Amino acid sequence: MDNFTFYSPTKFVFGKGMESEAGKLVKEFGGSKVLIHYGGGSVVRSGLLDRVKASLDEASIAYVELGGVKPNPRSGLVYEGIDLCRKEEVDFILAVGGGSAIDSAKAIAAGTIYDGDFWDYYQGKPILKALPVGTVLTIAAAGSEGSGDSVITKEEGMFKRGASGEGIRPKFSILNPELTTTLPPYQTACGITDIMAHLYERYLTNSTDVEVTDRLIEALLLTMKKEGPRAIKDPADYEARANIMWAGTMAHTNSCGVGRSQDWSSHCIEHELSALYDCAHGAGLAVTMPQVFKYVMNHNVMRFAQAAVRVWGCEMNFENPEQTALEGIDAFASFLKSIGMPSTIAEFGGKEEDVPVLTKSLCYGDGGNGTLSGFVTLTEEDCANIYKMML
Repeated sequence: MDNFTFYSPTKFVFGKGMESEAGKLVKEFGGSKVLIHYGGGSVVRSGLLDRVKASLDEASIAYVELGGVKPNPRSGLVYEGIDLCRKEEVDFILAVGGGSAIDSAKAIAAGTIYDGDFWDYYQGKPILKALPVGTVLTIAAAGSEGSGDSVITKEEGMFKRGASGEGIRPKFSILNPELTTTLPPYQTACGITDIMAHLYERYLTNSTDVEVTDRLIEALLLTMKKEGPRAIKDPADYEARANIMWAGTMAHTNSCGVGRSQDWSSHCIEHELSALYDCAHGAGLAVTMPQVFKYVMNHNVMRFAQAAVRVWGCEMNFENPEQTALEGIDAFASFLKSIGMPSTIAEFGGKEEDVPVLTKSLCYGDGGNGTLSGFVTLTEEDCANIYKMML
């Protein structure tokens, strides 16, 4: 196990009706004027936005609003939010929605108090300071409610990149599983896939003797394997939704990733899919992960074989562990397909001539150096081969 420091100070408030606590929590963490940041649609129609506003009114917290966040959130709205926060002297950002709203809120929080272009953070500058952020989560997926991470798409060039830093870790996150029961099955499945990706990206490690975190990851994968189909079959199943929501948070606080190297190649490779095709991140990951896993499997075949046995119930073939590893990857791919996820980029309208475009943007776009580091270092040729496997 590698040396590590783990610090995860977010206050999680979990359960039915907890959005009514938003005003009290903002006040607890020093907010006096809030930007409510959200997408629109269901947040408005369901009355959630009005309930959050009522909570802020009750706590005598002033607020301004900025809606319009899209899936794969865009830089243009971030710049608009930064300008609004400076003009209105906002001192707290409250994201109401899923990972897109939260990631956009984090970018605004960082950019508002930064003298330069907020995109500097998405080119590698760590985020050490930002306005405080709180969240009211409506989709179990990205884990952004408990992480110091954010992903934004830069509209000039359509580069989808991530930023990190303790400055944008939420001060509090309200998790009410009831808010997820109206999600369509496809969105639910995309969220399940994203959660499982966060677990697998940590599972693929070059660190040794990490049994504790291996077992934590396996337990959460087993939870998703059980509860995911339950939630899709019965969207109103509160207990299934509750288990998925907490698993999504646990998957990305990094409690499962301490003391071990991590991968994140699948996420980087997928970001180009959602930037080019504007597909849901989880759907892109469903296409990406099985092919990445098959491509890098022989780097440490026993890591994949272990997951095959412990998570997917495969029988270990000690004479041919490659067979066991492949059975596990295929079982994972079959699970994703069973919950309604795509398996090829053709299902997004992708075609072979897109491969050079995807590869160039991944390897060289917005400051790329031509390779992708992680569980295995992937060259431009490797990345092109993986994209071809996805066709």
